[in-house]
Amino acid sequence: MRFLIVGCGRVGSALAKLLDADGHEVIVVDQNPVAFKRLGQKFNGHVVVGTGIDYDVLKNAGAATAEGFVAVTEGDNRNIMAALIAQRMFHIKRIVARIYDPPRGQMYRELGVETVCPTTVGAKLIRDRLVDVPWDGLRPFDFGRLTALAARVGDEAAGRRVSEIESAGRIRIGAIRRGPGKVLVATEDAVLERGDEVHAIVSPDAVSDFAKYFREAARAEALA
Repeated sequence: MRFLIVGCGRVGSALAKLLDADGHEVIVVDQNPVAFKRLGQKFNGHVVVGTGIDYDVLKNAGAATAEGFVAVTEGDNRNIMAALIAQRMFHIKRIVARIYDPPRGQMYRELGVETVCPTTVGAKLIRDRLVDVPWDGLRPFDFGRLTALAARVGDEAAGRRVSEIESAGRIRIGAIRRGPGKVLVATEDAVLERGDEVHAIVSPDAVSDFAKYFREAARAEALA
């Protein structure tokens, strides 16, 4: 696949090297040619000097045939403008922009531009290292609106039906891992067993409700 990255800072250069190592075609745009030194000598992609909010620069960089677009400059405004140009003028389908301000990120998501907010993601990661949480592998996705959680079933949740834990529009259990190599698609009537691992989609306001069913398991694992 062909990816166009605007911004060759620490994140942009690291992402470019990862995609390049995976065998993708990568083009990096930055207005500072010195920034390309971060890519190293093993980088096989292409670099273009210029600003990511200039139509001609993006066109010359191959935006018309790019399958993915990422804007990770240091400015929220530049990232959004670049993303909107990519979306509306080059019709690139996969677009992600880094936005430091959470409310603005939400607004632009409603315009169809996916955003990543390091402020929100970083805060959650730090919180989860400060306090005990009753789940494994916390992985935020959709950038703050929903969270994917995997939790171990203990005595509190064992014997309960999935429907007892789910809450319409707030908690949805999608899968249950039961023993090695056995994964079940969760149904409302499925009964949880001690040791099961449940995978759920949880809204921010329902995390506490979800957690109350799995705190005992978390404490038991911590003591083991």
